[in-house]
Amino acid sequence: MPIQLLRPEVSSKIAAGEVIERPASAVKELVENALDAGASRIRIDIRGGGIEYISVADDGGGIPTDQVELAFRRFATSKLSSTEDLEAVSTLGFRGEALPSIAAIARVELRTRTPDADVGTIIELEDGAVQSISPAGAPPGTRVALRHLFRNLPARRKFLRTVSAEQRRIHLVAAHYAMAYPHVAFELTVDKGRGFSSPGSGDLRDVVAAVYGPKVARQMLEIAGDEQTSNLDNRPDDRAIVVSGLIGPPSLDRANRTYVSLFANRRWVQNRSLSYAIEQAYHGFMAERRYPVAVLCVSVPFDEVDVNAHPAKAEIRFRRENRVFGAVQRAVRRTLTEQAPVPHIDQRAINRHPGSHPPAAPSVPRPSAFWPTAPFAAATTPAAPITGYHSIITPSDGASSTTSDQPAAPPAPMPTPGGALPILRVLGQVQNTYLIAEGPDGMYMIDQHAAHERVVFEQTLARAASGTPEVQSLLEPAVVELDPAGMELVKISADAIAGMGFILETFGESAVIIRGVPPLLDQTDHAAALADVLDLMQDGGGFETWEERAAYSIACHGAIRAGKVLSRDEMQELIRQLEACAQPNSCPHGRPTMIHMSTYQLANEFGRT
Repeated sequence: MPIQLLRPEVSSKIAAGEVIERPASAVKELVENALDAGASRIRIDIRGGGIEYISVADDGGGIPTDQVELAFRRFATSKLSSTEDLEAVSTLGFRGEALPSIAAIARVELRTRTPDADVGTIIELEDGAVQSISPAGAPPGTRVALRHLFRNLPARRKFLRTVSAEQRRIHLVAAHYAMAYPHVAFELTVDKGRGFSSPGSGDLRDVVAAVYGPKVARQMLEIAGDEQTSNLDNRPDDRAIVVSGLIGPPSLDRANRTYVSLFANRRWVQNRSLSYAIEQAYHGFMAERRYPVAVLCVSVPFDEVDVNAHPAKAEIRFRRENRVFGAVQRAVRRTLTEQAPVPHIDQRAINRHPGSHPPAAPSVPRPSAFWPTAPFAAATTPAAPITGYHSIITPSDGASSTTSDQPAAPPAPMPTPGGALPILRVLGQVQNTYLIAEGPDGMYMIDQHAAHERVVFEQTLARAASGTPEVQSLLEPAVVELDPAGMELVKISADAIAGMGFILETFGESAVIIRGVPPLLDQTDHAAALADVLDLMQDGGGFETWEERAAYSIACHGAIRAGKVLSRDEMQELIRQLEACAQPNSCPHGRPTMIHMSTYQLANEFGRT
């Protein structure tokens, strides 16, 4: 095929595909235009996940009548006029590609009026071509309505996700720009029902309350937005870097990174360096594999940031990234140091951070609990049969009062159910955290929390696969507010969640009622446990199926903690259950459950070789 110029209708669709990837991309571009026009109120209406219908209306400056048709020409923009302007972009939009790209893949109607005009203008386009343009009545501002997005690009349309998934992406766009512009009132209507709204009060905390709920908003810590925050080293170059926003205390943690929102000069962006700076600032304050809630705004001189690095303007580059990194890290760390409250050591906190902290002043156990078996003692108390992971091992954090006063010997040797471990004889417990056991070839030290995590994980999966999950009904059902992502997971993965032992009932459009939980979560914060399960299901958690992701979270919450004194029966039962596991050597997230010292190593250490 010879080299030839593409026809305009082909090139326009190619360009549109780079700018408008899905309905949320169209909403994002229209919202950015509204914000650039100085809007104080923005209303978004969508139907069918934005695929069938999108409308974005604002009360901004509007478009003059003589420029309405020009606005749909490629590279027509009011925001740049020279290459020098491209070096310091101060607006959200600047390329002049959004409106023509949208018009190339949808039926478009734009109605607009400037505040000083007596009459407005309406223009209709189809496949990028103007169908009509005429005077019309309109309030000040602009309203753009799109119908049948990607109707002429069936290949792109078939790659879109479900209606609920596309709705969730649009919700994220509205929520994030509401956080970037708290003085602008946003309203999102989904299929004629309210999806999201922000008050436009100018207070970021009010927007966070609308996005994550009042409880989260009250706990957030404010970062002072003055230049001193980023000028701790007294470097003149840093004075223009201003960090502001709200961050959660260490106790307000999440299972994935999706609760970290980053804005550069009020532009919602993705930047690995800034994300890493926030995580590093929380180092030592938060458990591993836990992530904060943060709404962070970074203001830098416009000529210090490149916003033209990505077709969708989602990724940016800083000229002095190391300085911005340091300013963000210092600001977050300083806020945590000065404002973070001292965490309360209660049952909720313990269950929220399983195994992530040492026991607080544990009571000294009796000698029989510390060393429950006498060497070469006769058998008097056989180990309890494996009837379920909660039959003997319970998620209690106090010292056990069921320690046996009668010593016991190991049961008769027999092949273990899983076959991966030999029969082990329990000897005792060290630091209320590690179990000591003897096997045919030496000594085993077992991390009780990691071992129980493995047991709970495999047994939860087995019960889910068999369709017979164990459920603990709640005397007082709990109502939990969920974000759109959580509600979508509850709807599309209801069987997987029920298979884990949760009994949920939808309560309105954004909440569920918890009527039953897996037995091991009976004493935990049910709302937090469900939120973690949904977060890990959404994030992936390193597993392939939703059932595995949910089981992973249940294991983390329900496993016995380091610092719990176990009776001899409890230790024996835990080891028997571990022996029955298919993969007993590591917990679900890869930490070893035990270490082994062979007979030869023991003899060598004591000089007996």
